[in-house]
Amino acid sequence: MATVPDETVSVPPSLASNNISPSQQPSRLNGATFIAIPTASADAIASFIWGSYLKTTGAHGAPVSFFRHAPLQDMWGQLTAGMKVEVINSDCSHGPNDTKEKIFWFAYIVRVEGYLALLRYEGCDDDSSMDFWCNLCNKDVHCVGWCGQNGIKLAPPRSIEHRQTDWKTFLVNKLVGAKTLPESFRQKIQLSLRCPFKKSMILEVIDKFRVSQMRVGKISEVIGGRLKINYENIPGEHFWVHYASELIHPVSWSHVTGHEIEATQEYHNDVVKLIETNSYSTSIATPDLFRKIPKISPDDDQLQEGQKLEAVDPLDMSRICPATIGKVLKNGYFMLSIDGSLAEDGSDWFCYHSSSRLIFPINFCEINKIPLSPPLDYQGEFEWEKYLRVTNSVYAPREAFQIIKEKTTNPFSIGMKIEAVDMMAPHLVCVATVAQVADSLIRVHFDGWSDDFEQWIDCQSTNIYPIGWCELVGYKLEPPKQPEQENTETTKRSSKKSNNRKSNKRKRLT
Repeated sequence: MATVPDETVSVPPSLASNNISPSQQPSRLNGATFIAIPTASADAIASFIWGSYLKTTGAHGAPVSFFRHAPLQDMWGQLTAGMKVEVINSDCSHGPNDTKEKIFWFAYIVRVEGYLALLRYEGCDDDSSMDFWCNLCNKDVHCVGWCGQNGIKLAPPRSIEHRQTDWKTFLVNKLVGAKTLPESFRQKIQLSLRCPFKKSMILEVIDKFRVSQMRVGKISEVIGGRLKINYENIPGEHFWVHYASELIHPVSWSHVTGHEIEATQEYHNDVVKLIETNSYSTSIATPDLFRKIPKISPDDDQLQEGQKLEAVDPLDMSRICPATIGKVLKNGYFMLSIDGSLAEDGSDWFCYHSSSRLIFPINFCEINKIPLSPPLDYQGEFEWEKYLRVTNSVYAPREAFQIIKEKTTNPFSIGMKIEAVDMMAPHLVCVATVAQVADSLIRVHFDGWSDDFEQWIDCQSTNIYPIGWCELVGYKLEPPKQPEQENTETTKRSSKKSNNRKSNKRKRLT
């Protein structure tokens, strides 16, 4: 991973020696400038509290640096234990005539988990009773010196104000030379949250009702790099996806690639004109905005129709199965069929690019000690050599797979907490745990749900995030499923979610 310059700063004496006194009167904001940072809605914040959950479970969050697509990924490792910040003082008294203006105090980082930090107020020393969790991207977390520069009151927590008689000298000793956030931290958050896609842009997106085809879609919402795409000609239906996902493509992609698309004749005519003129209207998402796909050279080993391989089942991502290349498209794309599929019309064939990290050479599961789910109608213990003979098939060459061509270091460990998209219901981002690590894959367990709902994904997937990501961008985080209780609204919602998800899975033989 590339290194970046240390952008944290040390606290100079001029910023550490503000006139601090518990008795000083609150000052006005005096035109202080605030940068608007996306924050979670009340709904999103109230739904789940990571700090309490980490304490209860004794778990740790995966570091932000593990997620290449995460905001501030390249600099987050610099935010370490001992760093000083200015934060809201939650233990201060207001007189009856005081305005409820925010009061701040100094704190330092005890530990970092994802975007969250366990903070301790300066002056608490070894007393951890007032420690509190805070998202470091919260709008009320600032570098040391911010309050002084903006005329905002600093006062020690009421519970500890008696511990020092000279807070000014105490703070100079504690703060001078200590590391704090860069002054540009909030601007960096904004820059890292920028998304190249905008509302009302038109693109092509997978049809969630028939995964073997694409549909025309229009972006209706953008949150933290995730796009809500409304299907054209299907009122009320939409699909959530990250802007770097392999499930979306530019207008004309289906035509050029040879992929099936459900669209009007007018759309097909417009696509032909677009290809001829290479002229895009402002409403169309241009090709340069999409995920870059490796170009296939003539020297590359090509995947061929009829070849066998192993793949994550796109309709039941808890399984890795034998699969067959059903049709080769252009530019390295092909349609894949999970062996034993019950859809005789091919409606569950799924489009992959040869660079996909969710397809594997045969015996991948055996080598990595992952259970390989045999075809649904298969009898007896599965063996690849026998299966190839019986089906009169050949396997795809090992050298054709991206996971062989380009080995990826998988940084995750079992037990790490993350926030993960439920790919069977991709509008949901859920509290989750890394349940297994194998090669470049991780198995995601959704907390509170059975193993049947687990999903295999690549360690570089854009469908996983550090804890605190939902709060940062303002997206609803689904809490762990609680033990079901009779006749409660929670039970009704959980049952509905469970039934909806199971309906997307392939039927299993009993």
